[in-house]
Amino acid sequence: MKKVSAALLGIILATVFFVVFKFSQFYQKIYTPQKNHLTKEKQSYNILLLGYAGGKHDGAYLTDTILFLHFNLASKSAVLVSLPRDLWVKVPTQNGENFHTKINSLYQMELFPKNYPTVPKNYSFKKVFSSIFGLPIDNYVALNFAGFKKAIDILGGVDINVEKSFTDYQYPIDGKENDICNEETEKLFKEAQTFLQQEDNAQDKEKILKDNPKLDEFLKNSTESPHLAFPCRYETLTFKKGKTHMNGDLALKYVRSRHSLDDGGDFARARRQQLLLEAVKEKALSLGVIPKIIPLLEELGDNLKTDIDLDQIKKFTKEAAFASHYQVKSFVLSTENYLQSSISDDGQYILIPKEGENQWEKIQKAIQLLIKGIDPTNLSPSPNPT
Repeated sequence: MKKVSAALLGIILATVFFVVFKFSQFYQKIYTPQKNHLTKEKQSYNILLLGYAGGKHDGAYLTDTILFLHFNLASKSAVLVSLPRDLWVKVPTQNGENFHTKINSLYQMELFPKNYPTVPKNYSFKKVFSSIFGLPIDNYVALNFAGFKKAIDILGGVDINVEKSFTDYQYPIDGKENDICNEETEKLFKEAQTFLQQEDNAQDKEKILKDNPKLDEFLKNSTESPHLAFPCRYETLTFKKGKTHMNGDLALKYVRSRHSLDDGGDFARARRQQLLLEAVKEKALSLGVIPKIIPLLEELGDNLKTDIDLDQIKKFTKEAAFASHYQVKSFVLSTENYLQSSISDDGQYILIPKEGENQWEKIQKAIQLLIKGIDPTNLSPSPNPT
């Protein structure tokens, strides 16, 4: 468990709930009414902070960043938990059959229900998250990557203390997801399509690949190392240890990168997201938050969505003034504490609780301990025996 500067909560609240300053036309763009919403006075809140790519390509609304924020107005305490995108979760269905998916698709499923016909009409991604945490999710805030970059650029960039050097050879370039790259790649791509569609037996196909080693290599790279099959779709990122000034584009790459051998995977990325929050806090405090937020309002209208109503926004924004009174803690859910790696029935890499699929009890207890101000890492379960 990592203690975070109390001012961090103020930045989160002030930047996430800033719409109180201009909520008429702008608010109508970002607001999604809650289902069965009941207005009542509360002191503690559980909010999902989601980051997604946006755009028109496949998977545009898969959430690369998932943060659970709990804060209590009375006790002046807050908890921020990072969740990995490969967490395997159970989703309700109309016929009651067992259906699981990765947690990063839950938000998308509610946005496009026609693409998921087995999901019931009253499906709520917040309810699925609630079943994981053992706590009701009150609200969500979802920001796409374009909005993220604009926010960082309006701040004038941020200075991030990169903890370790790393290189990522497989960072996807936005807008080039379907590029063929060159004539040779196009030729191999067409050959691969023909090869996969033909009904030859295994021995015949094995002979075809033996006689055409370039096709064999292309097929393997297409699934195992796509950056080698389609090099124009990817770029190489290199970050050196130490303080680095980053604009919006570079900061986004820093917190999205996940294929480095030195600092790759979802857990390393979650730690980098925590470092980014620290950097944003420092920059915003040095500049004064409000003057820099105002220019964002119109630009973020198409990049930000939330179901927080205006009364709550006013309440949260006022509370940001008392950020120095808060005790704030952050936690990254990972295989180093409560999760283990696994493979789904259809061959996907997934993460599940160490106690098994859908066994969230110890994770829920850990979150309760965090909320009470107790470090759960000393109580985390030991790895499963091999």
